[in-house]
Amino acid sequence: MLKKAVVLLSGGLDSTTILAIARDAGYDTYCMSFRYGQRHTVELQFAEKAAKAFGVKQHVIVDIDLRIFGGSALTADIAVPKDRADGEMGDSIPITYVPARNTIFLSYALAWAEVLGADTIFIGVNAMDYSGYPDCRPEYISAYQKMANLATQVGVEGKTELKIRAPLIDKTKAEIIRIGTALGVDYSLTLSCYDPDAEGSACGGCDSCLLRKRGFKAAGIPDPTRYR
Repeated sequence: MLKKAVVLLSGGLDSTTILAIARDAGYDTYCMSFRYGQRHTVELQFAEKAAKAFGVKQHVIVDIDLRIFGGSALTADIAVPKDRADGEMGDSIPITYVPARNTIFLSYALAWAEVLGADTIFIGVNAMDYSGYPDCRPEYISAYQKMANLATQVGVEGKTELKIRAPLIDKTKAEIIRIGTALGVDYSLTLSCYDPDAEGSACGGCDSCLLRKRGFKAAGIPDPTRYR
């Protein structure tokens, strides 16, 4: 019997690579995506494509509404920054940061993992290309894993040690693309853009698009993204 893992899957480049890594490591994969009031809800169509391509055991889309808090260009009527220089991206926490988003997502994943009997959660956080998001740092992942084992029945009873795996956290975007390509990821089935159109064409100018473009160029791999 294969080990079970919950994979947080947004439909983006990093999370789809994480799904490929989990499958390659021999896990039965259970994917969780979120419709959380994000302006780029079209990303969920890409998550569904990725889940289907990798033959996951189950893919659930959880409905929550972070627009009630706002505070982010992804969940409120705030413009998404475009065409920023590299120095600007790492200068401060960007307005595309969604308050506590990874903590919320991991909490849902943790609950499902406990029900499934899965001992591992995969998340595609990355701290290398720019360090603006506080919930993408190694210290955060380590702290959350410690909390997970204090807060669950399986952790307290010592039945299993829950692990939060973030294998891309110290990788550049180019390294991630090379890893995924070697594992058979079709990056045309992924969307990284914060401000795509309704058909899923990327804007080409938001931070995420710029990092993606730069990653493919540095990796020496053609960028299959459909930009508008």
